[in-house]
Formats: sequence, C-alpha cells, structure tokens
Amino acid sequence: MKLAAHDHGGDGPPILLLHGLGGDMSAWETLAPQVNGRCVAVDLRGHGKSPDGPWEWEAVLDDLESTVVRFGLKDPVVVGHSLGGVLAGMWARRHPECPAVSLDGHRSAATDPAHYAGLAPDQVEADLAKLNEIFTAQAAMITRPNASITSAVRTAPEFLDALPVFAEVTAPFLLVLATKNLPVPPDLIALMDAHRAGLRRDLPRICPNVRVHEIDATHGMVYEQAAEVAAIVNAFIAS
Repeated sequence: MKLAAHDHGGDGPPILLLHGLGGDMSAWETLAPQVNGRCVAVDLRGHGKSPDGPWEWEAVLDDLESTVVRFGLKDPVVVGHSLGGVLAGMWARRHPECPAVSLDGHRSAATDPAHYAGLAPDQVEADLAKLNEIFTAQAAMITRPNASITSAVRTAPEFLDALPVFAEVTAPFLLVLATKNLPVPPDLIALMDAHRAGLRRDLPRICPNVRVHEIDATHGMVYEQAAEVAAIVNAFIAS
C-alpha cells in the first residue's frame, strides 16, 4: 500500500516518524524540524490521506518498507508515538540494524487487569469498565480510521501489551515514558497511576534491553513538549 508521506528534509541520519491511533503525519510538524536528521513522516494505512486497508501488523510494516524504499531511507531510525511507538518496536524487531524510539507507546490504557499495580482487583475491574465505555464512545465519533481498523487495533494483543514485542528487540531501543496523566474523570486517576506503576514494575523484568527515559509530560508529549522530546531523540541518536 502506498502511504501518504511528507519529507521534512534535514541533514543527518534518516528518520521515519509514525503517529498514533487516530492521528496523522501533521503530529510531527513542530517536532520534526528540531530533530537532527532527515525526517519523513507518514500517514499509516486508514489514517490521514493514506488508503484504507485491513489492519494486519505485518502488512502495516510492509507499507513502511515501501515508504523507506521510496524515499531512499537506508536503515532509518524509527520514532513512533503511541501506536506508532508499538510499530517502532516491531520495525526494530524486524530490522535489528535500525534503532527505534517509542514515545509512550507500550500498553493500552485499557489493558489486562494484571498490568495495574497497587490497586485492588475489584477496583481495577470497575474502573476498566468505565474507561472502556469512554473509549467506545470516542471511537463512535471519528471516521478516520474507520471502525474496523479502530476495533482491530484496540483488541490486538500487541496493542494491549507491547512489552513482549519490545523484549525481542536487539537494536538500540528507547522508551520515553510519560509521568503525567491525560485529563480523565477524577475517579479514574487511580487507575492511570496504577497503569504507570505496572509499567515501572514490569519493564526492568520483561524488557531489560530497553532504555527508559521518563519525561514530565502526558501522553500528548509530542504536542506539549516538542523541544524536550526532540532533545531526547537527538541524544539517543547521537549515543
């Protein structure tokens, strides 16, 4: 599948930028000029100006392969936000020669109850039901991506928990972890805190190969703190 893409130009190593679920390549307009390299941003299949197609991880990675060839990006650094961060890990697993960065792409906010730490199981179950109601209502209000893609992503094991994917990456891999919650109803704050606590508990055990950098930002770090995120990416690329 031929993806819509934008070449931001720039000198230095080739960098492929992957947006999150429901986003598009415009997410990188502020950040890309601050990254030390030639940045190419894409619209994933079913997003932005790219064509629709069934959401199958290997097919999505094949889309990116075609983009890399089209723009002559040899062994690119892949930087992804949210869903794009999961894909960055998958790309690095497929291409051990390519370093990758995941910007807060790790586990869905609504994941397995075992992934929440420090909260009573019955409270986790009740809060997850509320959170899933919110996500379902939000999904019904958008047209891109379509309902089929949104459902396929939200229920995919790799989206629910990408840590097993990350554990298989041998290339240099950086996970930038947000330390602040996005705005949620007050009664769900404890669930979000438990989600982050679960990540802090599990990352060293499951993914000792992954570097973790915590940033004082929410999941929207690409928009909120583009300069700081770019500096983190630049330091990783230079290391």
